[in-house]
Amino acid sequence: RNTLGFTHMGGEGANWIGEAPFSKTGHVFQNLGDGTYIHSGSLAIRAAIAAGVNVTYKLLYNDAVAMTGGQSLDGGLTVGQMAAQVLGEGVRKVEIVTDEPEKYGADAGIPAGVRVHHRRDLMTVQKDLAKIPGVTVLIYDQTCASEKRRRRKRGLFPDPDKRVFINPEVCEGCGDCGVKSNCVAIIPEETPLGRKRKIDQSACNKDFSCLNGFCPSFVTLHGAKPRKIKAEQNSNQHARVAGMLASLPDPARPSLADPYAMLVTGVGGTGVVTISAVLGQAAHIEGKGFGAIDMTGLAQKGGAVACHLKFADRAEDIKAIRVGVGGADVVLGGDLVVTASNKVLESIAPDETAVIVSTYEMITGEFTKNPDLKVPGSALLDAIRERVRGGRVYTFDAHDYAVRLFGDSIASNMFLLGFAYQQGLVPIGAEAIEEAVRLNGAAVEMNQRAFRFGRLAAHDKAALDRIARPAAKPAAATPSATLDDLVADRTKRLTAYQDEALAEKYRERVAWARKLEAENAAGRDGFAEAVARSYYKLLAVKDEYEVARLFTDGTFDAAVAENFDGVRRVEYHMAPPFLAWFWKDKVTGEPRKIRIGGWITPALRLLARGKSVRGTFWDVFGRTAERRREREMIT
Repeated sequence: RNTLGFTHMGGEGANWIGEAPFSKTGHVFQNLGDGTYIHSGSLAIRAAIAAGVNVTYKLLYNDAVAMTGGQSLDGGLTVGQMAAQVLGEGVRKVEIVTDEPEKYGADAGIPAGVRVHHRRDLMTVQKDLAKIPGVTVLIYDQTCASEKRRRRKRGLFPDPDKRVFINPEVCEGCGDCGVKSNCVAIIPEETPLGRKRKIDQSACNKDFSCLNGFCPSFVTLHGAKPRKIKAEQNSNQHARVAGMLASLPDPARPSLADPYAMLVTGVGGTGVVTISAVLGQAAHIEGKGFGAIDMTGLAQKGGAVACHLKFADRAEDIKAIRVGVGGADVVLGGDLVVTASNKVLESIAPDETAVIVSTYEMITGEFTKNPDLKVPGSALLDAIRERVRGGRVYTFDAHDYAVRLFGDSIASNMFLLGFAYQQGLVPIGAEAIEEAVRLNGAAVEMNQRAFRFGRLAAHDKAALDRIARPAAKPAAATPSATLDDLVADRTKRLTAYQDEALAEKYRERVAWARKLEAENAAGRDGFAEAVARSYYKLLAVKDEYEVARLFTDGTFDAAVAENFDGVRRVEYHMAPPFLAWFWKDKVTGEPRKIRIGGWITPALRLLARGKSVRGTFWDVFGRTAERRREREMIT
């Protein structure tokens, strides 16, 4: 990852041809997409071979031209054909890495001498190729994640009937799952015990690479479907909700005497461009003029999206589509970071533009490498309000409403559109918008209902909250929790962890810190609280007994029931200590994790009872180097 250069499309690696004679670095890696390879990147490989430089091209075969919207590859070139082609050009060695090695049988057309490896061996393959002088190629075969999700929604791609779930009680927030998977669907979860991890089920591409994180908190749930609010649990409630949505008053719409400008912002893969397409179709249904520019760039990879929309009575009234400085009548902010960017802020006319923005703090890709990364939500909102000044600003967590109502955050943008419509900020009628959703053909019922629930949020938010019941932050996680509350909570946890004696040891240490702070820093605080939080973590080591207890004390079952419906089977992913002696990862040296069925649950309950021998002669797990080091740390 330290190899980063600047080059035009099709010139990948060409910069190294000029740099190599003057660099102490003997070899570099160069990423190259399959679409670029077909377009012009094969010429760069040919140039590198001619120059005799040491470089490994990591050729990503992701089955789509991801940079520009997921088009299919020209010519239908296969992995086998690509391998044969680069070998014919003079590449020294070609290796294939994939998450589905089983699909490469004898008839796959793979050239002789080219081996197929499982994705877990990627690092080993890279290191081996780096030792070979000249140009080598690693073909990485895995369908684009965004395309996987799109095709699954259309029934065109297999959808594994299982989901990954992180037990928050076991998770310690180390971030190794993000490092191993490089996946943006792993997001932070702030808890009273600090920052943990959870899976954004709406963004998960189900490649399951996060399971490789060296942590026992991961489970797979077979048959699981994200839980959503059942607003129609009985016929009376169904009729009440349906009546509420059907009787919403129609707001006055903006005039189209002059072209009306809307800016819709968000992140690639979350349905932002769909809003643009739906509004364009709706305008066509009503015979209105419409123009759109979808500024997507690298949004296919989770980057920023800004859709510029113009509406008018007649198409010829629209002279320019792009929303210029101070030119937006309304900004629909699907993502807080993108909406507060300079390019979007400058489109806002102070005192005039209306802004509707979701306050959900969507984490950025940098989180995979920086586990402490935070989105400065308050500062971003302040920047938006400062720019809007006297204009209207509406803020709420559309992501939370979408997940709770529909089990899928993809509905959040349609929810925002419904809110904007009910506030009189959309110049197209609701009937035309819902018809456009029907014509679009994707998740029609969910999108129509998301639009209506968004309207309800603008008309009667209290009524919506009675249906959706947005989550409140845990009291213990807020700054208002006192030190006494903190100590009481940790004391209760330590008693469950081992016994009252350990809890008393904890209380005595915190009391000592409290007394010390009062004597030496009168009028100040923070030291005793730091001790209270950190000493608990030091004492409550997540050893084998504790992991077993946290999976069998009821909290795990309750968390699964709260988040999912239809769970048929649970599988654990762990690295039992007795396997560590002879089954380790060749690159990391970590014990290999194995998949263990739910049959082990009774054994986990039995193991949880073994906490009484923790730290004694009979503690068989306590004899490992890791557990001995943890005991020394406590001392």
